[in-house]
Amino acid sequence: MLASIGLYGVLSYLVTQRVKEIGIRLALGAQRAQVLRLILIDGVQPVLLGLLLGLGGGVAAGSMIRSIPYGTHPLDFSVFVAVIGCLLLTAVIACMVPAIRASQIEPVRALRTE
Repeated sequence: MLASIGLYGVLSYLVTQRVKEIGIRLALGAQRAQVLRLILIDGVQPVLLGLLLGLGGGVAAGSMIRSIPYGTHPLDFSVFVAVIGCLLLTAVIACMVPAIRASQIEPVRALRTE
C-alpha cells in the first residue's frame, strides 16, 4: 500500500509538470486520445522496468531466505501476481487522472500557466 501511494504521488507530479507540453500538443492539433495514450505509455514504461527488476530481486531474496521462515513459502506466486497487479493499476490511475484533467483544459490556458 505504501508503494502504491508513493508511486501515485511521483507519477501524478510528473504528469502535472507536463501541462505546458500537453497544451502545445493540443494547440498543434493533437487529438486528446493521442495525448492520453502518450502520457500513459510514458508513465507505465518505467513502472514496468521497475517491476521486472523488483520481481527479479524478490525471487533472489526469497531464494536466499528460503530456510528462515518456518511453515511459509517465500516464493508465493499469488503474492507476486497481486503486487504486480496492484502497482500496475496504481500506475495507470496515477497517469490517467492528471492527464485527463490536463487534456480537458484549453491549450491557451495551459500555455499561460508558466
